[in-house]
Amino acid sequence: MGARPADVVEAFLHHLTVERGSAVNTLRSYGADLRRYQEYLVALGIDDLAAVREADVAGFVAGLRSGPVPLAASSAARALAAVRGLHRFAVRDGLVADDVAREVPPPALPVRLPRALTLDHVEQLLAGCVGDGPGPLRDRALLELLYSTGARISEAVGIDLDDLDVANRTVLLRGKGGKQRLVPVGRPALAAVDGYLVRARPGLAARGRGTPALLLNARGGRLSRQSAWHALRGAAETAGLSAAVSPHTLRHCFATHLLAGGADVRVVQELLGHASVTTTQVYTNVTVDTLREVYATSHPRALG
Repeated sequence: MGARPADVVEAFLHHLTVERGSAVNTLRSYGADLRRYQEYLVALGIDDLAAVREADVAGFVAGLRSGPVPLAASSAARALAAVRGLHRFAVRDGLVADDVAREVPPPALPVRLPRALTLDHVEQLLAGCVGDGPGPLRDRALLELLYSTGARISEAVGIDLDDLDVANRTVLLRGKGGKQRLVPVGRPALAAVDGYLVRARPGLAARGRGTPALLLNARGGRLSRQSAWHALRGAAETAGLSAAVSPHTLRHCFATHLLAGGADVRVVQELLGHASVTTTQVYTNVTVDTLREVYATSHPRALG
């Protein structure tokens, strides 16, 4: 008798409802996607799911992206997920012999560029650390360092006191895979760190057992990545920017604003620690003096 697509779709949706307990929105989306798939198979003259070939499924996905009203890649990927689920279900229940949808690749999702704040919004965010207590002073130092150096949050909380060279205005960052890089630090960040070191860190350190960490928590230990993220979120909420801020926001702003200021993309990649295997040789020729010069002329808060 064959596996009529309409019958298999009905059975599959019932399976999702009863056995899987899928959410209403999921069922609604899958139902719409699978009805579209049924119509596609009818147009091809296919009335048995066993007659479907991998090329037919691939054609369905391609048609979603290029039809009169093309779907976004994410929507087409969701439709393919529904079709894959349908065919997998049909194989499991012995209705068809082969899962022809399994190897069909989803459409490539567009690369979304990180969202960067404007310079005014960055200033607004940095001003969101309000107060003269140990917490606000530390948080201001943290945020200034993140924007001044392009450090990841994990790298910022990993900074030790000896990693900061005030005289040469640089800081040693430890990145992924144990890689280290020396990055210039702007004067506003150094001023914020100095205020924290003089007026906040001694009191915080007295509560702990002694640690080389630059940024300390309320118990005198090294500030955690999660606590640093909460500090960033708190400043963003105070500044009214919480919807636009993520853990990497200031890192993205650092890179975007440097490039907008005329910095060479290779230097920015070196500052971010993004050197890939294919470009490492280029980056090894970039000296600290060159980094400092480009930074000083391109970063909005380098100030000399």
